[in-house]
Amino acid sequence: MAIPIQYNIRNVLQRPVATFTTALGIGLTVMIFIGALALAAGFSAALRSTGSPENAIVLRKGADSEISSGIGRDAMNVIRAHPAVATGPDGHPLVTSDLVVVINKDRVGQKGSSNVSLRGVDPNGVGVRAHLRIVGGRMFAPGTDEVIVGRRVASRFASMRIGDPIQFQQRTFKVVGHFEAEGSAFESEIWGDAAVLGPALDREGTFQTITFRMKDPAQFDAVKRELEADPRLQVQVKRERDFYAEQSALFAGLITGLGIFITSIMAVGAIFGAANTMYATIGSRTREIATLLVLGFRPGAVMISFMIESVFISMLGGLIGCLLALPMNGIATSTTNFQSFSEIGFAFKITPEALISGLVFSAIMGLLGGFFPARRAAKQQLATALRGG
Repeated sequence: MAIPIQYNIRNVLQRPVATFTTALGIGLTVMIFIGALALAAGFSAALRSTGSPENAIVLRKGADSEISSGIGRDAMNVIRAHPAVATGPDGHPLVTSDLVVVINKDRVGQKGSSNVSLRGVDPNGVGVRAHLRIVGGRMFAPGTDEVIVGRRVASRFASMRIGDPIQFQQRTFKVVGHFEAEGSAFESEIWGDAAVLGPALDREGTFQTITFRMKDPAQFDAVKRELEADPRLQVQVKRERDFYAEQSALFAGLITGLGIFITSIMAVGAIFGAANTMYATIGSRTREIATLLVLGFRPGAVMISFMIESVFISMLGGLIGCLLALPMNGIATSTTNFQSFSEIGFAFKITPEALISGLVFSAIMGLLGGFFPARRAAKQQLATALRGG
């Protein structure tokens, strides 16, 4: 016969201070755990949203990132003329051959500097990335020494306000606009005309990647096989969204692993806190436990009852942790993308999965913290318990 759940709820509510103290300790641990998951999710979301399912990206065979890739002009012309490439309303192919370089710029409001990605694009192919939107100033004019800056780095680095001169090698460019790209990693970059940036950076005739809009995205596998089999190209082809999602895997895995490691250490303290609370509870309720046994409840039922009580307290802590974590959602931050060694801005992303994981984590802490006290309660000697000793 099982002990009614109402019994456990009543006992928890009769000890508000001990219950809240234990739940708060568990809640803080859950908050850190959810924060680590939100950090990884925000970084991954920024990169996943960078690509479009309608686009394919071409890199040098064997390259694992844009900066390690290199494609010549002849290969670019072959891909540009491929019949699988879609065309815009003006009849031009929706293709952009990108030059990607990492530059070092001084930060605003703090000492030191950091790397920023500079991307040279084909002005005729900007439509490949339909989610680009100018939010200040204007688009750079083709063939000129003008650039636009992503909104996530515009305020974080020097010389990136509209109208500011910005130096690349020995050549001065002018910032003429700021842009958004639906929260993607492009918002952490500087864009200009590849035909102008190439000579300025001594990168003429070579591009890092080629991105094109497919006429029929369903034919991607066939296009991939054809281009990769062409001996003139020596390239690999990926869906753009898949490529950028892969770029996030290393950092997201590292942050998640580090977060689990840190919260595991904190969880040990929270588990001991829950165990101490339950031991104290059992010590003050020995006659009550004996009465339950006299009434016919089996030791196993007593043990399960106290385990439920421990999990209930921990779940309260899990709810507190979720509430404490929610304000982190949307907070902007930045870190280094290990694939490009440049700074990328993104926002914490509290997902339903992260909240559920936090609650499951709290329940596990409750089970671990309550097991031995509940076992002790179930094994009490009836005669001793009735005397209250």
